[in-house]
Amino acid sequence: MKRSEVNCYLRQAMEFFQAQQFRLPPFADWTPDEWQRRHQEAVYLSARKLGWDVTDFGSGNFGQCGLLLFTLRNGCPGDPEKIFAEKIMIVRENQRTPFHFHFQKTEDIINRGGGTLVVELYNSDSAGNFISGQVKVRCDGLIRSVAGGGKILLAPGESITLVPGVYHSFYAQGGDALIGEVSSVNDDTIDNRFHQALPRFSDIEEDEPPLRLLCSDYARLED
Repeated sequence: MKRSEVNCYLRQAMEFFQAQQFRLPPFADWTPDEWQRRHQEAVYLSARKLGWDVTDFGSGNFGQCGLLLFTLRNGCPGDPEKIFAEKIMIVRENQRTPFHFHFQKTEDIINRGGGTLVVELYNSDSAGNFISGQVKVRCDGLIRSVAGGGKILLAPGESITLVPGVYHSFYAQGGDALIGEVSSVNDDTIDNRFHQALPRFSDIEEDEPPLRLLCSDYARLED
């Protein structure tokens, strides 16, 4: 992805969050210079990869295959201080997050507003293959069952619980959707298993200065 594209998507996201009346924490507005000045003070934030995250999963087409997220809170594996995480995501209409599961993380995906979220599901075997047959999940506490590859539609206010090993892919229909995630501690560097091998974070071509640092940019603060 080009940095100019990332900057454009971030500006759009800020407008969308404002329209949805969803407020981000103060560090969402930090410029790269402010991150640089405060990086020692903010080591808690950077170590937990809090903040902006824009990825096209290596597709080269963010509009078709991509996701924009902001990690609001997170712990570190093995640290008992905080054992949960929360993200807010913008899922664009017909923009797919590809099939993946988590080895450790259990998560609730919540439609906070906008369009309908379509979630497609498969069980997996020990080799990471799709398994045919019924997939059982809880949606707002109630069991729902769909055939492998089946869809569950989440209107605003509805949610689904996804446990380790359950493949899921999702996209919005009927408009862009504001999607929340509440989960156990999250480590995206090691806890994603994509059905087709894909990078979780995108390589960025620096064609202009960053509007905001992405969580994948934080390593540069130590350079």
